[in-house]
Amino acid sequence: MQSIEDTGEVLLSTTTATHRDRVAALAAVVVSALLFAAAAPFAKVQLPAMPAFVASYQSALALNDLITAFLLFSQFVLLRSRPLLWLASGYLFTAPAALLHTLVFPGLYSQTGLLGAGPQSAVWIYMIWHGGFPFFVLAYALHTRRRFAPVSSVAAPLSFAILGVAIVLAALTWTVIAFDSSLPALIHDGTATTALKVVVGAIWCVTLLALAMLAWRRPHTILDLWVMVVLCAWLFDLSLSSMLNAARFDLGYYAGRIYGLLAASFVLGVLLADNVGLQTRLTRLLRQQRRQNESERARFIARERLFSAVVESSNDAIITLTLHGKITSWNRAAEQLFGYGADDALGNDIGLIVPAERRSEVDGILGRIGGGEKIEHHETVRRHRDGHTIEVSLSVSPIHDARGTVIGASKVARDITESKRTRHALNRETEERRRIFETSQDLILIANSRGDLMQVSPSAQGILGYRPEEMVGRNASDFVYPPELETVRSQMRDCRRGRDIHNFEAQLLHKEGRGVVLNWMASWSEPVQRHFFVGRDLTEKRAAEAQFRQAQKMEAVGQLTGGVAHDFNNILTVITGSISILSDAVAGRPELASVAKLIDDSADRGAHLTRQLLAFARKQPLQPVDLDVNALMNETAALLRPTLGEHIEIERILSLDPCTALADPNQLATAIVNLALNARDAMPQGGKLTLETANVALDQDYADANNEVAVGNYVMVAVSDTGSGIPPAYLDKVFDPFFSTKGVGKGTGLGLSMVFGFVKQSGGHIKVYSEVGHGTSIKLYLPRSASMPTAATDQRALDTSGGNETILVVEDDPMVRQHVVTQVASLGYTTLAAANAAEALDVLERHPEIDLLFTDVIMPGAMNGRQLADTARARRPSLKTLFTSGYTENAIVHHGRLDAGVLLLAKPYRKPELARMIRIALEG
Repeated sequence: MQSIEDTGEVLLSTTTATHRDRVAALAAVVVSALLFAAAAPFAKVQLPAMPAFVASYQSALALNDLITAFLLFSQFVLLRSRPLLWLASGYLFTAPAALLHTLVFPGLYSQTGLLGAGPQSAVWIYMIWHGGFPFFVLAYALHTRRRFAPVSSVAAPLSFAILGVAIVLAALTWTVIAFDSSLPALIHDGTATTALKVVVGAIWCVTLLALAMLAWRRPHTILDLWVMVVLCAWLFDLSLSSMLNAARFDLGYYAGRIYGLLAASFVLGVLLADNVGLQTRLTRLLRQQRRQNESERARFIARERLFSAVVESSNDAIITLTLHGKITSWNRAAEQLFGYGADDALGNDIGLIVPAERRSEVDGILGRIGGGEKIEHHETVRRHRDGHTIEVSLSVSPIHDARGTVIGASKVARDITESKRTRHALNRETEERRRIFETSQDLILIANSRGDLMQVSPSAQGILGYRPEEMVGRNASDFVYPPELETVRSQMRDCRRGRDIHNFEAQLLHKEGRGVVLNWMASWSEPVQRHFFVGRDLTEKRAAEAQFRQAQKMEAVGQLTGGVAHDFNNILTVITGSISILSDAVAGRPELASVAKLIDDSADRGAHLTRQLLAFARKQPLQPVDLDVNALMNETAALLRPTLGEHIEIERILSLDPCTALADPNQLATAIVNLALNARDAMPQGGKLTLETANVALDQDYADANNEVAVGNYVMVAVSDTGSGIPPAYLDKVFDPFFSTKGVGKGTGLGLSMVFGFVKQSGGHIKVYSEVGHGTSIKLYLPRSASMPTAATDQRALDTSGGNETILVVEDDPMVRQHVVTQVASLGYTTLAAANAAEALDVLERHPEIDLLFTDVIMPGAMNGRQLADTARARRPSLKTLFTSGYTENAIVHHGRLDAGVLLLAKPYRKPELARMIRIALEG
């Protein structure tokens, strides 16, 4: 349906002429031409003078032109077209011109005409009237061709046009009346003069020019066609009334006037017909609009009912309110959500359901809504009628009136208390899982059904050397150790069949190319079509298991060593004690003396072997002191020079800062000598031996990389050589007892084991660095001491020849007990003996004169030697004690150190050592 606003498509001035319109206009021109041709021969036939005809004709013409001008001005107001303004102004010009012509016509109202007109005034006004209109039509045609933009306002152009026409017409009328005698005479004695013919010819030319301009314009509108018809009639009018006729009131004069009236009626008739058409169309449109409005009203009512039903059936609370917060509607869901019925809520302020502390928030929302803003998913808190709070999500929209002004707000409130609690729990669970994923030390992989990795935990970098982003997007098979690829694929297929996989081992490839064994758990999720893998790196576990096995082995060897050393040292004690007696007895017989010497050397070697075994097993009694390591290294280097030989260069790189360690000086010196001898054997052709000291701090990173290392400050002692180096396959075995790369008979394989045991027993750490063909460096890390080094004790000269005190010897081995009693008695002491602690306590009760308790540490029965000594001192506080043992266990040695105040004579020992220690014990 065409809308009322489509004015430009229905108005005469803008509607494009159809073929029918062109035929009608041509027919009017043809008829006019035929009438003109019929009247032209009789134009000069004189007819009776009827001045009243002039008044009637002019009045009708003026009225006709005024109506036409009004209609054209109306169309100008609608379309704001400049050409229409010119054409309307032309008709406005002709209407008063016709009336003025009537007023000044001689003999009509006065003999010479009104307004002071002269004999030529009427004819000149007639010429102005007929000559002015073509100029306005010419302006219309020119503006139509140039397509000027519509005027922005109609009031000013309309006023200017009306005022301009009035001024121009008044000025011309005044001119022709005031200067009537000065103007050329156009009529003389009622007959047209030559001047009239010239003026009419000029008007005729202007009219033809305007007609040509309109004809040239394409496409023609209906108004263009009928204006051209008017111009044709205008030409016929001028020709009959001013050129072909002879004088006033002849046939041409009357016919021309009638022609002019008809010509003026053409456009008016078309405009009136156009107006009637508009009225008809408007009526039809109004009927259609009314029907449409009724239909839309019905749809609106139906939609309102539907919307009301939707609002009432909605699970969300729907509320409308004014911009001041007054509630205007309240659905059933709002009643259920907030506990207030519609009767309680309607007309009340929205503060009814808003906590007091949230009121400013509501005012802010209403302010934003008043500005036309729409608010979506605003989460906040509202209050139920019973006082408890409700978590809600609000969507608020502005309500507009018919003019688009915001008059209120529509609010949709959804209860999100449970969903928020659920979302919070889900977020917490998601965050927990994300944290587990990110912090897990196990390798977590998530892959799709094709095995492409979708997610990789950050632990991948520590386990495989790859950053997660380097693995994501690649297929999992790219990282599987090739020989195990088929096994892994089989496990994945089992997962797809619904079986969860637990504890299967598979190797992945480290970025460096080595294999990494992981213990896997795997499962398949059908809903998300994903494989989930959790792999635990077994490297540390395997290393820990190996260390545990090694520790068990060492503990077993230590237990075996202790037992062997205890019995062996008892035997060696008897042998070494007896051999000195034998040596004295055969001193005059060289052949027997050499045999005694051989036995003595063998006993020394056996004693040295047991000491090595005890050092490795960490069973030797250490006596650590605050030791100046630099000084010890200088002394040891001086001793090593003749031992190593001239082909070995010794270099010392000692710390400039004091290096004070808490260690047993004798054992440390022995360890350095052992390492130096091993270095010498690795450099048979000569080389350099480097002795180095430094203060170092071992941090947590180092401790994490090296088991059994405590973080702290250490003194580092390094012994390095330029020898053949240790093959990589042997590096893990160098500290094992009896392991040696030397030939048979070239070592016991206990040297490095003894060094290892000493360092560990001292609370330190040992590290081996070696490269085949370049040499070896063994670094000992001993606990650093903050104290000054202990000064050398004053070695007083003691009388070791013996004495007359009484000594109780407690020894469970009969052979050793008899030997010790003999040795002590030979020194002049009164000697008593006991086989165990019970006998010894009984002897002590019976012999208060006993001065010294000389007891073995390890004994069968309820008490060992230390417990016996403690019990005896409790009874006899003044009693002196001297311990002896070849294996101390934990009786008098704790944390690798000999207990304070304890005197120990280690088995095996010789008579001079026995005599010296007895005197020290008695005089201590």
